Amino acid sequence: MNPQFFLMVIPLLLAIVVHEVSHGYIAEKLGDNTARFAGRLTLNPIVHIDLLGTIILPILLIIAHSPILFGWAKPVPVNFFNLRNPKRDSAYVAAAGPLSNFIMAIGFAILYHIFLFIPLGYFSSPLLTTCLYGVELNLIFAFFNLIPILPLDGGRILAAFLPNRWAYSFSKIEPYGMYIVIALIFLGAFNTIYYLFVLPFSKILLF
Repeated sequence: MNPQFFLMVIPLLLAIVVHEVSHGYIAEKLGDNTARFAGRLTLNPIVHIDLLGTIILPILLIIAHSPILFGWAKPVPVNFFNLRNPKRDSAYVAAAGPLSNFIMAIGFAILYHIFLFIPLGYFSSPLLTTCLYGVELNLIFAFFNLIPILPLDGGRILAAFLPNRWAYSFSKIEPYGMYIVIALIFLGAFNTIYYLFVLPFSKILLF
C-alpha cells in the first residue's frame, strides 16, 4: 500500500471524528444530551467507526485515485425535539460539523507554517505532508457536507430555513440521500468541489 496512505490516517480520522463530536457537543449546549448518554462525546475513533463510511469507502476512493477522499462516521445521535428551539437549533447543530473542519484546516495550516521553520530533520517531510493532508481533507469535509442534500449538514441547514411545509417535503428525500451522495461521488460530479473550493482555499491557507 502507498506509504502516503498512512500519512492520511490521522488527519482523516480527526476530520471525521471531530466533525461528529461537534454535532453532539453543540446539541448538548442547546438542550439535548442524547450524544452524551450514548457515549459519543469522545475523540476515541473506535466508538465512531462506520464500516462502510470510515473504512471501505475511503480505501476504495484511494484505490480509484479519486481527487476527493471522503467518508463518514456513525452519526452522533441527536434528538432534535429536545433542543430549545428545534428548527432553529437544528441548523446550529448541523453547522457545527463543517465549522469544526474549517477550524481544523486552519490549525493544520498553522502547524505547516511552523514546521517549515523548525529544523526537524528526518521528520520534517512526513509532518509537512500530514499537515497538507489535514488542510485538504478538512476542507473537503467542510465543503462536501455543506451540499444541500439530506442527510448532509447542508441539507439540514437548508431545511431549517425552509417554510414548514417545504421542509417536510424536502425531508422525504433523506432515506435516499446517501445513495444519491455515493452515486455522485463515483460519477465524478464532486470533482467540482475540489477544483472550485478545496484547491483555492488550500492555496490561501498555505500561501
